[in-house]
Amino acid sequence: MSLPYLHPYLGLSNGLNTLHAAGGGGPGGPTGGWKELGRTTLGGTSDTITVSSLANKRYYMVLTDLNNQTHDITHYHRVGAGSVDTGTNYACRFYDPALGSDTTYTNIAGVYPFSGAGNVNQTGFNVTYWANYASKEKLCINHWVTNGSGLGAANAPYRVENVGKWANTSNPIDTINSTNTGSGGWGSGCEIVVLGWDPADDDTNGFWQELASVDLSGGAADDLDCTFTAKKYLWIQIYLDDSGAIDPELTFNNDGGSNYATRFSSNGGADGTATSQTKVVIGGNGAFPRFINLFVINNQSNEKLVIGHGVNLDGGAGAANAPYRIERAFKWANTSNQINDIDITNVGAGSFGTNSIIKVWGAD
Repeated sequence: MSLPYLHPYLGLSNGLNTLHAAGGGGPGGPTGGWKELGRTTLGGTSDTITVSSLANKRYYMVLTDLNNQTHDITHYHRVGAGSVDTGTNYACRFYDPALGSDTTYTNIAGVYPFSGAGNVNQTGFNVTYWANYASKEKLCINHWVTNGSGLGAANAPYRVENVGKWANTSNPIDTINSTNTGSGGWGSGCEIVVLGWDPADDDTNGFWQELASVDLSGGAADDLDCTFTAKKYLWIQIYLDDSGAIDPELTFNNDGGSNYATRFSSNGGADGTATSQTKVVIGGNGAFPRFINLFVINNQSNEKLVIGHGVNLDGGAGAANAPYRIERAFKWANTSNQINDIDITNVGAGSFGTNSIIKVWGAD
């Protein structure tokens, strides 16, 4: 039986074969779906980054790389039709681990994803999805990670998740913006990349390229390792089947030093942290399968920041048992090399089953 996996453009696919554009095929070939619509990269310090004149697509994925911030940042996402809407036409629901519960903001001048003060040269990475139906309020889902209170694996990363809306029911979005209203600002090299998708697009000119795909169809094992060409943005999908109790750990570039720090929440509970770790625990110990989705900002001279979500069957099989969920943010405190190798090792008593797979997508 072949393993169904989540294709990031077309949904659920049977088997391990990836769809490619004509003339593509194999790792490194283009795959359609999410297409780059626009990008703005700062050449100097600014309080705004704007991508405008966007093609009208039903859905947007927005990658925001804030790799060089000065202190006192208050970050808003804003959108618009023709220009950025700076009016109080936004609302959001915001989870901040420091507060420990949801907070709502209404009639505000932007979707409020993050506020931080006092951290010079802080780095941040944000992944946002917008639903862009012209006659409906525009809804977004937003995930954010920063390197925390300072550089190094002794400092846990910081994460925020929220949902928001732009209460416009007349026009599609054609402008996307990040604005700082604090006393600091975005530095040179910070950028926004806007991707678009709609059902009418064909399967060509995709932003995300398949960089690696490794599976254990040849037999159960305790190691799942893949090497690939480094890219600035990475999207990693991991399915770990179980042959007995498994306890998966992840490292980058075969680095087993104390260079990892993580922040995590299980089933909506309070955040925990682990600092100066030799690996990242990504699944917990037990005889159950798990699926993990990761986004990574992979700048060579910055700490590598990761946004992660996971689900497993720790509660048991069958519809009478709810699955188990994990949200995590972690970092690899390396500022010299890009990630080009991912190694997942089992330290449990069992082995990874034959349906286990890791797929890596990437783009610059």
